[in-house]
Amino acid sequence: MATIDEITCPVPAPATSQIILAHGGGGRLMHRLIGQLILPAVGNPILSTLHDGAVVEVNGSRLAFTTDSYVVRPLKFPGGDIASLAVNGTVNDLAMCGARPLVLSVGLILEEGLPLDLLNELMQSLGRAAAEAGVLVATGDTKVVDRGKGDGIFINTAGIGIVEAKTPVVPSSVRPGDVVLLSGDIGRHGIAIMASREGLVFETTVESDSAPLAAPVLHLLREDIAVHCLRDLTRGGLGAALVEIARGAGVKVTVDEAAIPVRPEVQAACELLGLDPLYVANEGRFVAFVSPEDADRALGILRAHPVSSGAVVLGRVAEGEPEVVATGVLGTTRVIDLPSGEQLPRIC
Repeated sequence: MATIDEITCPVPAPATSQIILAHGGGGRLMHRLIGQLILPAVGNPILSTLHDGAVVEVNGSRLAFTTDSYVVRPLKFPGGDIASLAVNGTVNDLAMCGARPLVLSVGLILEEGLPLDLLNELMQSLGRAAAEAGVLVATGDTKVVDRGKGDGIFINTAGIGIVEAKTPVVPSSVRPGDVVLLSGDIGRHGIAIMASREGLVFETTVESDSAPLAAPVLHLLREDIAVHCLRDLTRGGLGAALVEIARGAGVKVTVDEAAIPVRPEVQAACELLGLDPLYVANEGRFVAFVSPEDADRALGILRAHPVSSGAVVLGRVAEGEPEVVATGVLGTTRVIDLPSGEQLPRIC
């Protein structure tokens, strides 16, 4: 029987007959796997939007629903751990739907031999993260697997929230003229994971940016900012998020590469490791596509929150072929595409 890193699936293009799924999930191979194997089996109008979560209407109320699984290694890293990451990641997916997070479920898959002291530490962290994000852990499940079968602990979380956005916050709502805002510096989470995993020591310790994002998002919505689309910058980083939105909206997105904030220690680490910060994962950053009339006010609102105090104007939306183009400091341009694979596997 094939394992998850050996799965092959047919591709209709004549140039190739199969793809191989490796670890990771922000690149072209994962998109092809979802589009060619998963969606044909279970696809429906809600799922086919491929947004951070689903928005469903129940008795006149709009609910956001999302789920995610966390398999990060190591279990603890500078700035966070797998438990707080599981809470923040799910809360953030709800926020990207324009929703106020309410409740979470937590499913634990524990490997035989996991130290109880470590489990207690992680559960305390999970509780603190839930309290900070203003959500309740309403239900859960715990399973134990044989030694060597679970890498310590895997966590699945699902979340439900109430949608506060007055209009759909989805790529199809993006229109030419929209301004693209970025909530802060990029690349810290992926570099923190890589440094911790590989024992790399830099002059300055790089800490993950893992944090809940609902507060600034809800502030935008409650101030009637015309927010057309939101996306948190997890696997695939800023580059993948922009490409996915541009393709989903059928628009051209131009970004000013000099405006992208990257901390010097992250830039140095990326150069050392041969990585592009555009594709390095984040767990506390997002992009917002807003109407040009609201851009200045939206930027001020974001900068009023600690988690998005470094917000910048990143670029604009224009008519044209659905693509992302970055302009360099010397006026040069390059097309931003989806990465062929994941630069840093198992970052969440």
